[in-house]
Amino acid sequence: MTEKKAEMEEKIWRKAGLTDSEYELLTKHMGREPNTVELALYAQMWSEHCGYTHTRPLFKHFLTTGTRIVQGPGENAGIVDIDDDEVITFKLESHNHPSAIAPFQGAATGVGGIIRDILAMGAYPIASLNSLHFGHPGERGHTRWLISEVIHGIGEYGNCVGVPTVGGEVRFSDAYKGNPLVNAMCVGYMKKSEIKKAIATGVGNSLMIVGNLTGRDGMGGASFASKDLDEENDEDRGAIQVGDPFMEKLLIEACLEVFDKDYVVGVQDMGAAGILSSSVETASKAGNGVEIDVALVPKREEAMRPEEVMISESQERMLLIVKKGTEDKVNQIFHKWDLHAVVIGQVTDDGMYRVLEDGKTVGEVPVWSLMDAPTYILDAEEPAHLAETMKFKNEDVEVPADLNDTLLKLLASPDICSKTWVYRQYDHRVQMNTVVKPGSDAAIVRIKGRDKAVGITMDSNGRYCYLNPKRGAASIVAESARNQVVSGAEPIAITDGLNFGNPERPDVYYQLEQSIIGLSDACRALNTPVIGGNASLYNQTPEFGSIYPTPIIGMTGLVKSLDHVMTPEFKDAGDFIIMLGETKDELGASEYLDRIHGLVSGDVPELDLELEAKSQQYVLEIIRKGLVKSAHDVGDGGISVALAESCIQGKLGADISLDVDVRDDSLLFGETQTRFMLSVSEDNLDAVIDLAAEKGIEAAVVGRVNDNTRITVNNNNKKLIDISLDACADAFNTAFDKLMKTSN
Repeated sequence: MTEKKAEMEEKIWRKAGLTDSEYELLTKHMGREPNTVELALYAQMWSEHCGYTHTRPLFKHFLTTGTRIVQGPGENAGIVDIDDDEVITFKLESHNHPSAIAPFQGAATGVGGIIRDILAMGAYPIASLNSLHFGHPGERGHTRWLISEVIHGIGEYGNCVGVPTVGGEVRFSDAYKGNPLVNAMCVGYMKKSEIKKAIATGVGNSLMIVGNLTGRDGMGGASFASKDLDEENDEDRGAIQVGDPFMEKLLIEACLEVFDKDYVVGVQDMGAAGILSSSVETASKAGNGVEIDVALVPKREEAMRPEEVMISESQERMLLIVKKGTEDKVNQIFHKWDLHAVVIGQVTDDGMYRVLEDGKTVGEVPVWSLMDAPTYILDAEEPAHLAETMKFKNEDVEVPADLNDTLLKLLASPDICSKTWVYRQYDHRVQMNTVVKPGSDAAIVRIKGRDKAVGITMDSNGRYCYLNPKRGAASIVAESARNQVVSGAEPIAITDGLNFGNPERPDVYYQLEQSIIGLSDACRALNTPVIGGNASLYNQTPEFGSIYPTPIIGMTGLVKSLDHVMTPEFKDAGDFIIMLGETKDELGASEYLDRIHGLVSGDVPELDLELEAKSQQYVLEIIRKGLVKSAHDVGDGGISVALAESCIQGKLGADISLDVDVRDDSLLFGETQTRFMLSVSEDNLDAVIDLAAEKGIEAAVVGRVNDNTRITVNNNNKKLIDISLDACADAFNTAFDKLMKTSN
């Protein structure tokens, strides 16, 4: 190779996102240098987004099996057993980089993509959720625009495609100012006998592309999502996909109809890296090869190069591996739904991935080599800020003089306040199975025609993981499981979204590794295996730096009877209020410390996972026995916020009296873990308290629900809170509208 040519080739592979060592490795795999098409194949499949190059070695920590686990990691989505030969499948995916550049389409296609992951398992999508993280809106019009466009995109796609958006979360911090996070989750239902797999079996079987036409939208999306966002990202707008929810609805119906026949042996969503990744993954699982002729792919743009066709991320497309001789029957079904269904290739027995153009080979590499992306175990270094943040002591801040005002400020905090402004843009009623609507601790979706339901939650806390990655991540799993049990659901399993900065930085790699260990510890203790997930790294910008380490947990649970469904609002005046768990003198990492004192500091509250598991089992037991009228976990904002939320939602007041020897602000606003707030009738009071004592759970009767529309909190005969329910409701219900400068 001449010096000039070598320089040119170097620029080509680096521009594609490959390092020098990676390029050298792929030439060894091939036994020669790649052409342009082959280089594009490796660049996409070896990207972080497709190859999990930095996260795969860390997945060894995860618990991935359990009594209810039917399918763990390795497929489009995990599957869990919900009895009666029925299963649910679920997964979450990120669409952070696309949403930062084109928020409406980025968010919309994130929803479409995760729905197709569920469809690819053979399931009917029954619910969607989302976890969104933005910078503080303040006076930044751009941030408010991002929020509006992302939520509009989610609502527009979900509402049109007919899948209810039933819950999620919206969080704010300046850590996400330059790089918002948009993670979408979907849940599907099917009979166990209806499960499909992404596998290209049967030499001679046909590969069929079904659904939409292929264009240049989404070009290089996988590699785009595997690098930092920077000032040059406007050039990457071609990597933003464009969605069509009406096409997706037709695709869902057509796929489910063809799945009922005995034509399809394998199916895969065309997500990141499009035709390439879907066909490589299915061939690899079967130990086969494939050949694809790009000239056969239906296109909506002219003169597309072979590599463009292969890596396009045009939406609403699926890859089917169908039995030889059934192609016309498959075609007829899809044409009935006005969709394309075209044979583009076949399964081979030589283990090669072969790209043709009009019958002429333009690229040929071993299938195994595309799936064998190099992995990296990097040096980890504790972030420098921990040396300072861990020094925090409660004495470093003063107790506010007006605790009523402090409570109102927390209720109006963007992370805590009602997200009705968001939810009212989502259709949560479509399909008519939503039992508990958005805004509760967990979404509850009934299994149609059955006396059972699924609990679904999405939870995160970037501030916790910034201050203590391991304990913070474990606390998120515990919080998600608490949200399940207080809703009457038995936690089953999780899917995780690992949102981090650049892992090549030792401090970020430390956060990533410790967070995964923390997630794993909690999942083992609470018996909620990890059945799949997503990694989104390189979430940072030159101007604002790295995001908080933000693992997001999507969890499902089983409600064995609709009679067990529980909600957080107080139901009747006169009911007794019970607090479960010990309140400690802990202010570190709290919403209170951040919002009231402007400090992101201190350690994350202690977490006893053995006690957590025992407490959750107890709460679920008393709910199933019908002993409880309301249940709510104590989380962001502490006891006072949990109490106010139960009062606001129930439109009832409450008087509680405590006897706890801690600071006033720790008592009211501290976020000690493993605490629950219950309301019970007088008839069931003794049974609840006696069972807690029997199981070694700390439970105390702390007050009663009333109808005088005031909330009072006393401690050691000292009145700390005395505030009207109307004032709390106004702060809680109107804050987000005011934040977005809209009216009700």
